Amino acid sequence: MIERVRAVLVTPDDTMLVIRRTRPGIPEYWVLPGGGVEPGDATREAALHREIHEEIVGKPNIVRLLHTMESDDERQLFYLARIATWSFDDRTGPEFSAEGRGEYALEEVPLTLEGLDGIDLKPEEITNVLRGAIGAGSLGAGVPL
Repeated sequence: MIERVRAVLVTPDDTMLVIRRTRPGIPEYWVLPGGGVEPGDATREAALHREIHEEIVGKPNIVRLLHTMESDDERQLFYLARIATWSFDDRTGPEFSAEGRGEYALEEVPLTLEGLDGIDLKPEEITNVLRGAIGAGSLGAGVPL
């Protein structure tokens, strides 16, 4: 089974970092930073640290596992994390230079229902989880940095 780790990265301004994907012939959409767990990763959290470093040259402070999605062949783990600094210009992930992968742009989106309404965040299930967490007040302010 393929495992992927992704993070809801909450900034000091209580926004979240998302990656806008633009690919030929496909409507624009957004994803959370992260990627595949590799055999050399000691833990899923280590994989998340590696992926966040590759994608945005940042170091997340992982708060907790937020949600798990599973299908027959894939498991995705979504973590809640705080992040203080990042540099999208210094990213090193192999996907950024792969031919035909389209464009990647890092954006800060308000961690509000209105912020979520302004983007097409994939997968839809994590959008619904975030809506519930925002409504319950369990994201953003008060989450330790």
